[in-house]
Amino acid sequence: MSKVTPARQGGPHGGMNAVDKPKNFKASFGKLIKYCRKHMLGIITAIIFAVAGTVLTLIGPNKISELTDIITEAVPFLNPITGALENTGMSIDMQVVLEIGIFLIIIYGLSAIFSYIQGFVMSTITQRVSKRMRKDISTKINRLPLKYMDSTPYGDVLSRVTNDVDTIGQTLNNSITTLVSAITLLIGSVIMMFVTNWIMALTAIGASLIGFIFIVLVMKFSQKHFVAQQNELGNINGHIEEVYSGHDIVNVYNGKRETKEEFDKINNRLYTSGWKSQFLSGLMMPIMNFIGDFGYVAVCVVGALLTINGTISFGVIAAFIIYVRLFTQPLAQLAQAFNNLQSTAAASERVFEFLEEGELADESSKTKVLSDIKGNVEFKNVKFGYSPEKTIIKDFSAKVKAGQKVAIVGPTGAGKTTLVNLLMRFYEVDDGEILIDGTPISTLTRENVHDMFSMVLQDTWLFEGSIRDNIVYSKENVSDEAVKAACKACGIDHFIKSLPHGYNSILDDNTSISAGQRQLMTIARAMIQNSPMLILDEATSSVDTRTEILIQNAMDKLTQGRTSFVIAHRLSTIKNADLILVMNNGDIVEQGNHNELIKKDGFYADLYNSQFEEEA
Repeated sequence: MSKVTPARQGGPHGGMNAVDKPKNFKASFGKLIKYCRKHMLGIITAIIFAVAGTVLTLIGPNKISELTDIITEAVPFLNPITGALENTGMSIDMQVVLEIGIFLIIIYGLSAIFSYIQGFVMSTITQRVSKRMRKDISTKINRLPLKYMDSTPYGDVLSRVTNDVDTIGQTLNNSITTLVSAITLLIGSVIMMFVTNWIMALTAIGASLIGFIFIVLVMKFSQKHFVAQQNELGNINGHIEEVYSGHDIVNVYNGKRETKEEFDKINNRLYTSGWKSQFLSGLMMPIMNFIGDFGYVAVCVVGALLTINGTISFGVIAAFIIYVRLFTQPLAQLAQAFNNLQSTAAASERVFEFLEEGELADESSKTKVLSDIKGNVEFKNVKFGYSPEKTIIKDFSAKVKAGQKVAIVGPTGAGKTTLVNLLMRFYEVDDGEILIDGTPISTLTRENVHDMFSMVLQDTWLFEGSIRDNIVYSKENVSDEAVKAACKACGIDHFIKSLPHGYNSILDDNTSISAGQRQLMTIARAMIQNSPMLILDEATSSVDTRTEILIQNAMDKLTQGRTSFVIAHRLSTIKNADLILVMNNGDIVEQGNHNELIKKDGFYADLYNSQFEEEA
């Protein structure tokens, strides 16, 4: 049962949604081609087979023309003078008919085989490209700074992994070879028509020229709607994910009306852009069907006149009826392919935009590793702001001795969680430095820094899997006895044993488990990690008073001999802290233990007394 943090429209620094940036379709296609270059040999092979299959198709009408003439020459004709049917005196050469029939079967059979081969090759390449793209996005997520995740709706990121990658895959699978086949068929049919009869060729092409005009107009007006459609898909995914993860809050605060109104706005925009793009693209087929039918009529009328004059045979008309179909068919395919390419351009823009986001700095050159950690921490003149124009922590300095329990308190927005984010190197300081055992953490890798800490956050996170797997997350060679001991220390062992499968019970959306029980499991996870330092960010905020006492006792045992940082709004829970840092507006305004700060009768005393009065 995974806990997903609600999607955020703007982080601490008010980030902008990536889909708001201008589009560059030419650059997007260039990036997509470059991305697929390792598969170019396979793509070229598929294109060759597509062209070969199309060329074989173009040979058929001429042979059908020969076959038609052989048959018509042996068919009795009506004498215009006597009005009687008269024999031509010729018979059908069945040997020639059989040879032409076999030839047509062979070329159409080869055309089908070539089409199958190109389809198989492109399907394989498409799935490999899609798999690689999803893998790259997944890898990219792990390299992005927390700043990006704080400023981008999670649903929009998910839409890029699913909708946008699927759109690119479908285009690669269908549109590329369709585009090549259509162009080959279009050019080839034009050449064959002129080779057969130039007058009939001009007739067929002239009747279809209007189709090109309509295609260009439809493509021009539909392009912007395809872009809007992809963007709104990301927006609606973000909204749905946000509302679903906070469904209880929406109901508790009767926010269903506002939520529905916001959903309706996004849904209406998606409907409008989707309707316009699909309506305009849907005009292609009716237009092309009309152009095709008009071409048939023109060919039959002009062909009849030329036949009467003895300029062409009846077989030429039969061939041109097929050529008109072969000529208009690629026009419709080109129109559909270009529509798909427009959607792909928008999808590619969003995918590569994500893949090109600024990453965390490369730390491969850092070789220094702290192993024997004592836990001395120093903040030296730290300055930080989520944006250059808004500094949150102005000049923060503090020294924490190894093994001390440090409580960080202050009103909302004082910079408590920000301080922890800097300590964990989720964000980099703008000025000053943070040292652990005298070593600046900026000289260490993030992985090394993260290994030093266990964290218990206010927002619990459990994934779909067994309880045991959730507790030993990423920790290897953990015994069952150690897992049970940690759970007993947190007071969660009895609850787990009451489940049908105990520690092997699977947590999913159907598992009934309270927020407090989830929090206890994350605390047990921190105990199992057994890191030399500990961070507790509102760790007891989701539990009742009795459970809070159990957790406090467990935490007292856990923090013994470890440097621990505790962020808490309930000041009664940190009275036994060795050092209390009182923050306000990004600065330490007071520091000392509980008794010392109460005697000062300053900012901390006001905070503590106000909470005591509220609880009383």
